[in-house]
Amino acid sequence: MEKLKQHWGLKSNWEVLAIVIAFSVNGSFAAFIVKPSLSLIGITKENLNITVFYILYIIPVIAIYQFTLPLVGWVLGQYQFFKNMQTKMLIRMRLKKK
Repeated sequence: MEKLKQHWGLKSNWEVLAIVIAFSVNGSFAAFIVKPSLSLIGITKENLNITVFYILYIIPVIAIYQFTLPLVGWVLGQYQFFKNMQTKMLIRMRLKKK
């Protein structure tokens, strides 16, 4: 825990726990949202090649995950951490300037 607190610049074990919980809950949440959404537009395992289905499944999961992560972080009181993390990621991907 101490290494994570130091690496992420956190002060308490609660902050580390809240961030780990946010990451795990958000992954399930994103997958939970995408599957019925794909079914609504007719993208299912039954009517597509399994490889194509999972490619079409993973892309929106990643997008939804990025969008909902700050929201889940906000619920757990860690909005600023996730906002800063996403900003750094967008800068590294050259989608946002410093």
